[in-house]
Amino acid sequence: MKINRIDHVGVVVNDLLVTKAFFLDFGLELLGEGEVDGEWVDRVVGLNNVKAKCVVFRTPDGQANIELFKFYTPSDDQGILKPSANTLGIRHIAFAVEDIEAIVAKLKKKGTEIISEIQQYKESYKLCLLRGPEGIILELAEEIK
Repeated sequence: MKINRIDHVGVVVNDLLVTKAFFLDFGLELLGEGEVDGEWVDRVVGLNNVKAKCVVFRTPDGQANIELFKFYTPSDDQGILKPSANTLGIRHIAFAVEDIEAIVAKLKKKGTEIISEIQQYKESYKLCLLRGPEGIILELAEEIK
């Protein structure tokens, strides 16, 4: 028995169009999108009468995928949550980047919330946290060479 890699991260969103546009502009590659429903998905996710749309992205190096899901039914009545960095549960998606300063400047111009300015961790990384659409926290990490 062996675990090979993380295949993808799934993120449930309300505004699929805005979130899709954000990740495209961020630099991810669109792999595909489509409607999802039927008994098979009900069994997979443990809900009844699922009707959803899924958009799948890949990082440019092909090593990781992100699935965005918009559930039409059943809906989530809680709304969009904006948890803090210390809220229990899955908290952020980290991306290895090049030229973190340029990426952060681009995102600032587009109105993205910057949680922390770029910080240097020892002599190894420059790091920055930001909040994308739907409250999704992204960590940018540039290795110092």
